[in-house]
Amino acid sequence: MIRYIAGVPLFLLLLLSPLAECRQITDDFLRLPSDRSSILDHAFPHMNDVDDDPIGTRWAVLIAGSNGYWNYRHQADVCHAYQVLKKGGLKDENIIVFMYDDIAYHEENPRPGIIINSPHGSDVYTGVPKDYTGEHVTVNNFFAALLGDKAAITGGSGKVVDSGPNDHIFLYYSDHGGAGVLGMPTVPFLYADGLINTLKKKHASGTYKSMVIYVEACESGSIFEGLLPEGLNIYATTASNAVESSWGAYCPGDYPSPPPEYDTCLGDLYSAAWMEDSEIHNLRTETLKRQYELVKMRTANGGSYYGSHVLQFGDKELSKEKLYMYMGTNPANDNFTFVDDNSLRPMSSKAVNQRDADLVHFWEKFRKAPEGSQEKMEAQTRFVEAMSHRVHLDHSIKLVGKLLFGMGKGPEVLHTVRPAGQPLVDDWSCLRTLVKTFEMHCGSLSQYGMKHMRSIANICNAGIRADQMAEASAQACPSVPSGPWSSLHRGFSA
Repeated sequence: MIRYIAGVPLFLLLLLSPLAECRQITDDFLRLPSDRSSILDHAFPHMNDVDDDPIGTRWAVLIAGSNGYWNYRHQADVCHAYQVLKKGGLKDENIIVFMYDDIAYHEENPRPGIIINSPHGSDVYTGVPKDYTGEHVTVNNFFAALLGDKAAITGGSGKVVDSGPNDHIFLYYSDHGGAGVLGMPTVPFLYADGLINTLKKKHASGTYKSMVIYVEACESGSIFEGLLPEGLNIYATTASNAVESSWGAYCPGDYPSPPPEYDTCLGDLYSAAWMEDSEIHNLRTETLKRQYELVKMRTANGGSYYGSHVLQFGDKELSKEKLYMYMGTNPANDNFTFVDDNSLRPMSSKAVNQRDADLVHFWEKFRKAPEGSQEKMEAQTRFVEAMSHRVHLDHSIKLVGKLLFGMGKGPEVLHTVRPAGQPLVDDWSCLRTLVKTFEMHCGSLSQYGMKHMRSIANICNAGIRADQMAEASAQACPSVPSGPWSSLHRGFSA
């Protein structure tokens, strides 16, 4: 006579138990609900309600570091990343989203309540958690959330990475950047040393098994160059090296271009590359290294001027792991077999320098507006203000260099690039101090002015004190500009 335990034949339990033991032997095994055998799903439907994964949880932190409709692409990137992870099986409770959230219902958005990340893409805004929006998208909240420090959070949902020692963390950032810094929609900037110190604290807490970081920003290689040590179980890739821009994609005038009603870039080249790759491949079999190589090739854009050099940092041994460990995988791609012929092609696009995407937007607004209209006048004003701000910053930094080091040596000091493997600056406190000193006299660096961060770092490395910087900045800028890009309105970047 067959004996039953909780309605299940005893001999069937005995038959299945060795299989269960084998599945728990491999430390690297990580499964989603979709991983379970269909036989078990049908035979024991009650087991689907139990989170019996002994290895750990996938966590994700997604950050769009900008605001303003001209920066549409950054929030579109982050919303798209959320959809990729959601389809991969990650739960909302384990995905933390930072974005200003001023794009979907912006008056300039031709499709209110909808955000797209490519010309023919579907809405990526639906369902995205609003964890930290508006003025709550701050460096401090990001660090606290990553560290799992709920007490340090100000505003927002209060959600944090409450991870354990067997968990895996995916961190994705998209915005403007400069040497040693990443932008935020609030002040201050996210400085590289602050990020690295936070990653070290997270590692010291023993609350993750491994972490993968993707960074979309100009000069993003400088965030990790000479700073991210091996041994933290962290693998990072960046959209560009330490001295070049990253690129917007799906921009007006390019091919493929946005729908005609859009006058802004929909995405970014590196971000589109990794997300569109993730959407068509079986992430159970594709490794981080394989995606890195594909993204590197696509972001280089055929070796043209309109591309950047994707780099990798940290514990590169982790690149042998499957993407599935961090992003899950869409069950629809489970039968996908990768061959070179079905990988994504390089974009046949000029792309747009990240730092020029706002000008493209303002120009498109001006070009499309009816002659003599108020809309055309406003678009012209915004374009002129942005250009004037750029000219002012470029001139001011150049003049500060000449005042400090002389007419001949000034440009040489400002344009110095340290050898690969060395961090941007020796004293990060000095860098923050000199940035703030410059902004007090000459106005906010803003998203464009980040291009001058290396120059200010070089001034630090040359031993210039804060009082010397203040004197030179005061001479270069007799008064603080009062335009919309001024530090009078935006605060200080340091």
